[in-house]
Amino acid sequence: MHAAGPFDVKLSPQVLAVEDKVEGATLGRMSIDKQFHGDLEASSKGEMLSAMGGTPGSAGYVAIEKVSGTLHGRSGSFVLQHNATMTRGTPALNIIVVPDSGTGELAGLSGAMTIIIADGKHSYAFDYTIAPTP
Repeated sequence: MHAAGPFDVKLSPQVLAVEDKVEGATLGRMSIDKQFHGDLEASSKGEMLSAMGGTPGSAGYVAIEKVSGTLHGRSGSFVLQHNATMTRGTPALNIIVVPDSGTGELAGLSGAMTIIIADGKHSYAFDYTIAPTP
């Protein structure tokens, strides 16, 4: 199955548990607050850890966010895991559903999401399946 639509995101800086500057990198921590629209009508809350390399355009982040709402009319929640890098301006992004994190009518959900940023607006493309749960 395929879901798509726009989303709004608010990132808020948070205090790091470790020193934010280490040799060759600057570390960061953010809270994530999203509102998904379209085929996925949901809100999410999460946390992001990031590192900016010493070369402009090079960075990485990891994040976990819990999404709650409806996906093509099915209600429940699930968790997304992000892993991303940017190497001198070239991005690589991997966002997947954490296995067995689906609840309610989204139990058995698996899939991968792509984030599209164009003209300052965010949207998503989500390819997924919902397998019968044992």
